[in-house]
Amino acid sequence: MNNYNPLVALAVFFFIVGLMYLIFRPVKGWFWLLKKHMKSNEKVIIEDILKQLYHFEDSDNKVDMKTLVQVLDFNHGRIVEAINKMTINDLIYFDSDILKLTENGRDYALRIVRVHRLWERYLADKTGFHKTEWHDRAEMMEHKLSHDDADVLSAKLGNPKFDPHGDPIPTKSGKVAEVTGVELPLLPVGAVGRITHIEDEPDVIYKQILAENIHMGSLIKVIENNSTRIVFRSEGETFKLAPIVAANLTVAKIEKAVAVEDDVARLSSLEAHETAKIIGISRESRGESRRRLLDLGFVKGATVSIDLVNPLGQPNAYLIKGTSIALRNDQAVKILIKKD
Repeated sequence: MNNYNPLVALAVFFFIVGLMYLIFRPVKGWFWLLKKHMKSNEKVIIEDILKQLYHFEDSDNKVDMKTLVQVLDFNHGRIVEAINKMTINDLIYFDSDILKLTENGRDYALRIVRVHRLWERYLADKTGFHKTEWHDRAEMMEHKLSHDDADVLSAKLGNPKFDPHGDPIPTKSGKVAEVTGVELPLLPVGAVGRITHIEDEPDVIYKQILAENIHMGSLIKVIENNSTRIVFRSEGETFKLAPIVAANLTVAKIEKAVAVEDDVARLSSLEAHETAKIIGISRESRGESRRRLLDLGFVKGATVSIDLVNPLGQPNAYLIKGTSIALRNDQAVKILIKKD
């Protein structure tokens, strides 16, 4: 006997929707209130100050109290209290009105940065969380993991040198690898290079880069560079960015002659009447996601074509090794092909 009641099902649905709204609605949702409450304790304030000072010093910028208050989401009085305590504990000092890290403060800051970037690496390689969530989740975790926990996590991940954005992960001893390359607007027309770093702050610019589907490790060629826009070719597509957005991309210039081949494309560009050969998977695809694509047959040299086009847009079904595999566009853009 079928006991299904559509009214009950509808009521349950609206209850779940309402509950999710209460939890995740902007600013006043339970999730955000809990996050803000967690950030209110003194340890979190001190660690966030140390991390911000590290980032300022690492980029050769100076910061005073006014600037620090502007970039931190804390009560002014709480920041002043934390600064006083940090000064007494030899974590920071004032050089005129400029705040600077002591050696102890820099060591502490590096531990926080290490945990943050290791956790982003973990989220990228071992979970299904979208890249837009990595930063915020790592910010919460960086205050929870101990130094020993970070060592265990690093070993589990194979002691990576860089996080998924290309930022160097400090070692246990505090050594930091060098990021090679320059900001994209500094490359002349005709230059060829590889993207080695994508800055994830400020958030509004990072989201624009994500929307363009620009990938870490991609080979690019600059075809236009002026005060209004930067245009480059990569993986069979043309990208146009404002200089302020392009500055968030670090590119290592390749001096030797390397062709950015126009016949290299992304699987997402394949038309219904075309066939192609797989030439690889973008470095943007990592961990379990990468292994799944390989297990499904998207390996170098395999022939691929479209088996079924979804009239609603996605996913499309691709025929590979005699099997029809459905992929979303965000998966297909990470598979590189050469069309026949």
